[in-house]
Amino acid sequence: MVAKIWKTRPVHCVLLEILKKKGAMTDVELFDALTEEFEGLGFKDLNEFLMRLEIGGKIRTTSMARGKRRVELVTGG
Repeated sequence: MVAKIWKTRPVHCVLLEILKKKGAMTDVELFDALTEEFEGLGFKDLNEFLMRLEIGGKIRTTSMARGKRRVELVTGG
C-alpha cells in the first residue's frame, strides 16, 4: 500500500513564491513550474487557483495571445 504524503505548503503559496522569485510569467510557464512540485496538478486546477488569487487581489492576469495569459503579482502600495 502506498501512503500519500501531504505537502507542507499549499499550491497557492507556492504559486505566489514562484511569481515573487521569477516575476511575471505566462500561465504555461507557471503550470510547468508548479507541476515539478505537485505532480497531480491539472491545468483546470491552475485556472481555479489563478481565479481565486485574482479575486483576492494578489495577482493580475492579462490576455496576451489566443489562449495565452500573463500572470503577475500585484504590488501592494
